[in-house]
Amino acid sequence: MKNKIQVTIMDDHQSIVDGYLFRLRNIPEIEVLDVLSYGDELEPSLKKHPADVVLLDVQVPASPTNPNPYPILHTIPKLLELYPDLALLVISMHNDHGLIRAVMEAGASGYILKDDRERIQELGKSVVAIASGEVCFSEKALKAFLKKNNESLTGRQLEALSLCASYPNSKTAELARKMKIANSTVRNLLSNAYVKLGVQTRAAAVAKARQMGIITPDSTVMQL
Repeated sequence: MKNKIQVTIMDDHQSIVDGYLFRLRNIPEIEVLDVLSYGDELEPSLKKHPADVVLLDVQVPASPTNPNPYPILHTIPKLLELYPDLALLVISMHNDHGLIRAVMEAGASGYILKDDRERIQELGKSVVAIASGEVCFSEKALKAFLKKNNESLTGRQLEALSLCASYPNSKTAELARKMKIANSTVRNLLSNAYVKLGVQTRAAAVAKARQMGIITPDSTVMQL
């Protein structure tokens, strides 16, 4: 049995990372294994350094050559399929109820806002809590999560749009490989999403979903 909770941090702002490390460094139950700046680094890191808890932002660039935010709504289910006991705690500045609901339904264990001083100051307690199977929310994030959700897109449609946003030049076949489904299924997911969003193209669907706050915002949006 491991003595410490193994933690990986993924955030592309060094000042934020430094703050997390400061909050966690003196907690005997916790050990930080790795710190990542890009979404594409997360799966290889976990393969090399298995973690119990991942602290992650929603708007980390996919890679050094792809500044679009990584597809969190695709990444979370994929990681939980590979690591069923992994706990994922999202720490973000974004308080859009559609995004919070989508992230939680994808399998996250909690959602903390970066401006929630109390939660950030007690980050270690949140890590210990979700490592033991609890759910952790900032109060504002919980209110947003519980807000009536009128969007009718399914989780799989949101996942497809999340991938489209992260990899805007990907062909349908590439998206299908990432989602491990048939090309025709991806086409159906996207076409039905277009209808529900009232648009006719992939780019318009991504823009509308971002405007509605149901997928990760554009990387040009300022963040903490």
